[in-house]
Amino acid sequence: MLRLVPLALLVSMAFAQGPPPSLTLTLDDAMQRARANSQQLLSADISARIAREDRVQAKAALLPSLNWENGYIYTQPNGTASGVFVPNDGPHVYSNMAAVHADLFAPGKRADYQMTIAAEAAARARVEIAQRGLAAIVVQNYYGMVSAQRHLANARRGMTESRQFLDITRKQEAGGEAARADVVKAQLEVNSRQLLLSEAQLALDKARIGFAVFLFPDFRQDFAVVDDLDKLEPLPAFGEVETLAQKNNPDIRAAQATVTQSTFGVKSARAGFMPTLSLDYFYGIQANQYAIHNPEGDNLLGSSIVAGLTVPVWNWGATRSRLKQAQLRLEQSRVDLSFTQRQLLANLNAFYLEAATSSTQIAALRQSLDLAEDSLKLTILRYQAGEATVLEVVDAQRTALDARNAWDDGKARYRVALSALQTLTGAF
Repeated sequence: MLRLVPLALLVSMAFAQGPPPSLTLTLDDAMQRARANSQQLLSADISARIAREDRVQAKAALLPSLNWENGYIYTQPNGTASGVFVPNDGPHVYSNMAAVHADLFAPGKRADYQMTIAAEAAARARVEIAQRGLAAIVVQNYYGMVSAQRHLANARRGMTESRQFLDITRKQEAGGEAARADVVKAQLEVNSRQLLLSEAQLALDKARIGFAVFLFPDFRQDFAVVDDLDKLEPLPAFGEVETLAQKNNPDIRAAQATVTQSTFGVKSARAGFMPTLSLDYFYGIQANQYAIHNPEGDNLLGSSIVAGLTVPVWNWGATRSRLKQAQLRLEQSRVDLSFTQRQLLANLNAFYLEAATSSTQIAALRQSLDLAEDSLKLTILRYQAGEATVLEVVDAQRTALDARNAWDDGKARYRVALSALQTLTGAF
C-alpha cells in the first residue's frame, strides 16, 4: 500500500503541472515586456504627456493670437440710416477682418505657464517612479520564479537521494545487516520527499501564474526564465549609494517640482489683485457694403487698434480666498518634501542594511551547504558500515535539502535587496 502512494502523487503532479515552456525569458526580456504591459506605467506616461500639452497651451496663451472674423448683421429698417437698433450702422453690416490679440501685461498667465512647467517635471518624475517600482516588482517575481525552479530541482534531487537510501536499506535488510524498521523509515522518508516535490511544483506553478500577469497582455503560462542567480553583482559602498540617491531620486524631484508648482500657484493667485493690459488690432472691412469702396468712392478697408486696461476692484473676497488656498497648498507641498527627504534617508539605510546583510550571509550559506553535503556522504558511508542509524541518515538528508534551499534563497534575497535599493538610486 505504501508503494502505491508515490505513484498516485506522481499522477496528480503530472496533471497539476503547467504546459511545457515555449518561451524562455531573460531578466531584460521580462523588463521590456512588463514595461509594455504595465497599466500603472502606461497611465503615468499618459499623465506626463497630458502635462506636456498643458504646458504647450499655457505658453500659447502668452503669445499673440490671430483670428479671421467674418460676420453679417441684419437690422430691421425703419426709414432711418441705422434702422431699428441705433447702435447698428445700417440695416446691413458686413464684417471681414483679421483680429490680433495680445496681453501685454498679464502676470497671472505667466505664473500659470511656470506652474505647467513644474507640473510636467513632476509628472515625468512620477513616470520614473513607476518605472523603478515596476523594475523592483519584476526582479522580485523573476527571482521568485528562479528560486522556485531551484527548489523544485532540489526536491527532485532529494527524492533521488531518498530512493537511493531506500534501496540501500533494502539491500542491508536482505543481507541481515539492517532491521525492517530501517526500511520502513526510509520508505516514509521517500513518501515525505514526494510530498515536498509536489509542493515545490505547486510553488513554481503559482510563481509563474503571478509573474504572467505583469508580462503578457493575454494571460499565458507557457514560459520559463533564465537562471542567472549565480551572477551576483558587488554591493557599492554606502557613500556612493547615498550620493546617487540624493542626485537621482525621482521622489525628491517630484516633491521639489510640486513645491515649485505651488510657489507659482501663489503668484498666479496674487496676480488676481493686479491689472491686465491687452491690445487688439483689427484690419479688414466692417461696413454696410461687402466691398473695398462704397458707392461714393470712400475707402472701406482699414484698421483699428483697441487698448484695454482691466483693473480688479471687488469680487467679494474670491481673489483673497484663492491666494490663501494657494498658500496652504504651498505649505502642504513643503511638508511633503520634508517628509519625502526623511523617508528617502530611512529607506536608503534600511535597504542598504538588507542588501549588506544578505551579501555577507551568502558565504556562510555556501559553507553550510558544503558541510551538509559532506555530512550526508559520510553519514551514508557510516550507515553502510553499521556505525550510524537510519535516523542520522534521514536527518542528514533533510539538513542537506534545507541547506540547498537556503543557499538559493540567500542569493535570491540579495538580488531582490539590490533591486529595492536601486529604486532609490537608479542603476549602479
